[in-house]
Amino acid sequence: MLHGGKPHSTLAADRRSASWLRSASMARTLAGPAREAGASVWLVRYRERGWNGGADRREDAVAALDQVVTEHGEVPVALLGHSMGARVAVHVADHPSVVGVVGLAPWWSAADPVHTVRGKTVVGAHGRHDRITSFDQTVAYLDRARPVAAEVALHDMGPLGHYMLTGVREWNRVALESSLAMVGGLRA
Repeated sequence: MLHGGKPHSTLAADRRSASWLRSASMARTLAGPAREAGASVWLVRYRERGWNGGADRREDAVAALDQVVTEHGEVPVALLGHSMGARVAVHVADHPSVVGVVGLAPWWSAADPVHTVRGKTVVGAHGRHDRITSFDQTVAYLDRARPVAAEVALHDMGPLGHYMLTGVREWNRVALESSLAMVGGLRA
């Protein structure tokens, strides 16, 4: 799991970071069902809260992916990212262990790569009341990814907003089912 963040911030992404706390809560909720399906949940905590151009966030994510390989071998990994975390996910999706990306209220733009998702599954879940990231940009990213990805899906979360504080069960369901489908567990 890759948590959200801010466009610019050099503050440490510590246990007081609201974005990290939201993802940590989701990780705790998903851990039991994932374990029952034969998977595990890892939550990355970036060194800093901000995207800040992305290079350091990509390094943080790749280091975590390499650690998964070191500890578990060549296992399929689904990257589950919220907001900025979804942006980080598509930037590192070309890591050999990654089989797909699930973006929850993703912060995707025309500047984000699609070559990294070649042959992989990409799922976007976005509410129409999101005032932080754009439903339309999510649709546009998925449309750009469609020619290269193995599979692309959009979950229209209807009247839900960005922070996943309402509709928690539905966000968790989409996150769990989509991720497990990618790694050979439940089908979405």
